[in-house]
Amino acid sequence: MRARTDATNPTDPTDATDPTDPTAPADSRDPIDAYVAELRSALHGPPRTTARLVEEVRGGLADTTEAYAREGTPYEDAVREAVREFGTPAELAPAFQRELTIAQARHTARSVVLAAPLLLACWYTLVTAGPGHDGLLPRTAQLLAVVAGVAALLAATALAATGTIARRLPTPRRLPLLVAWTGTTATVSMALAALSLAVAAFMTAQWPLIALACTLAAASHALTASSARAARRCARLPA
Repeated sequence: MRARTDATNPTDPTDATDPTDPTAPADSRDPIDAYVAELRSALHGPPRTTARLVEEVRGGLADTTEAYAREGTPYEDAVREAVREFGTPAELAPAFQRELTIAQARHTARSVVLAAPLLLACWYTLVTAGPGHDGLLPRTAQLLAVVAGVAALLAATALAATGTIARRLPTPRRLPLLVAWTGTTATVSMALAALSLAVAAFMTAQWPLIALACTLAAASHALTASSARAARRCARLPA
């Protein structure tokens, strides 16, 4: 007589659940993967820096777990002991977030200073357009000159305060917030300049030059906007 196959046979490979599958039930996932996922969700900052920190924690946690397992400790208990040594994600997140907030501030400062040459090129284009235009172009040129100056000052101050100087002195806690809002102000100024230039292009015979300046201002805005937004978000997080 043919034996009946039990559909719930635990040896059936089709019933096996991959513990690394993010769609798997929470209690079936590897505890180290669950730990790392919780930590990653609590952190905000530059993607590469965040990934590096999380992978360092994963590696250290896995090594510590393996050391306990070699002593005969069951895997689940070994993970719990490793977590006790490392700290929970909630305990680690504030220190890591502080580092990521500073990293994001540096990223924003670099984005703004990279935009400065574009703004200077835009300013030069407006100056070479010559006199005889209404007040819109001179005012826009002045705005771009100010924004370019602020960008250079921001980069020099923020990068030094979070780099060379930070090796000797602690980074001011409000510096990331200052960088975030300075970057935001510069970004808004770039957007307004691009809009003003777009309008002016229809009002002058030298519209090709004005259109070029508008493109440069828009490119500067695109270069800094997302970084400044991320810096504001990081600066508001507890660290």
